[in-house]
Amino acid sequence: MTNEKDQPVTPGRHKIGWIGTGRMGFEMAKRLLLAGCDVTVYNRTRAKAEPLEEFGARVVDRPVELAGCDIVFTMVSGPSDLIAVVTGENGLLDGDQTPELLIDCSSVSEQGSQTVRDAMKARGANMLSAPVSGNGKVIKAGLLTIVASGPEDSFKTAEPYLSSIGRGVTYVGAGELARMVKICHNVMLGVVTQCMAEITVLAEKGGVPRNAMLNFLNDSVMGSMFTRYKTPAFVNLDWTPTFTAPLLRKDLELGLAAGERLGAPMEVTECTRDIVQRAIDAGHTDCDFGIMLEVQAAAADMTLSPEHVEIDDGLSPR
Repeated sequence: MTNEKDQPVTPGRHKIGWIGTGRMGFEMAKRLLLAGCDVTVYNRTRAKAEPLEEFGARVVDRPVELAGCDIVFTMVSGPSDLIAVVTGENGLLDGDQTPELLIDCSSVSEQGSQTVRDAMKARGANMLSAPVSGNGKVIKAGLLTIVASGPEDSFKTAEPYLSSIGRGVTYVGAGELARMVKICHNVMLGVVTQCMAEITVLAEKGGVPRNAMLNFLNDSVMGSMFTRYKTPAFVNLDWTPTFTAPLLRKDLELGLAAGERLGAPMEVTECTRDIVQRAIDAGHTDCDFGIMLEVQAAAADMTLSPEHVEIDDGLSPR
């Protein structure tokens, strides 16, 4: 006879708590609800969480009210926010109950994450670090990717829920290894975007329309889901924010700090960080980091104009 513990875990078996319903967190929690999960949510501004009630969520006013859930996800802005919602006043652990598992999907430092991991361990509970790659539109398209680290048995419990949120999750080992993977990922994000800006400006200055250059790139071996996704913004100069230059600078600096600590030179990353800083110094702090294209154009004595061409970004909802 098969023991219940040997049965595959499916979404809906555990009571889920969710902390943080910003642009990313809202869409991620919504996917769990659409998968049939029992989800209770908290957000500092309650009004941002309330639309999830339409999909079956319950909304609470304090993180501690989620302590009776089996699994709690967090998706917050930074390490201080993560520490506060877990260990602070009215935080998740500010009571007698403790969830079995905390899954943090935020992009936070290894030190901040470890602080929370230690707090959970002191209460006899586990934590997974599970940062993500994508944005709200990527989540809607079912293309979000997740990297996770922590106890392997906890990952096996969490895997069906993480897979419901995105198209795939990669387990990389114990502790905070997922944070290192996310830092490396976002370093590449910055470097590739700067390279894409440089070649696009070079081609346009040589007489090639941006849409033609980028269509060719996307159809070539050098194209990627990211270059295709970013092409409409580059062609039409739409800098509606998905990720800002200050946030990118933070991740590049985390990468540089890790490189210095580990003795791994990162000259290209250092150069890219300086260019991103130029964008910030020029006042481009609230728009999308793709504004690096216009910063590069200015360095080439060019002023770009939208081409008003309809471009498929490759993110049809799934």
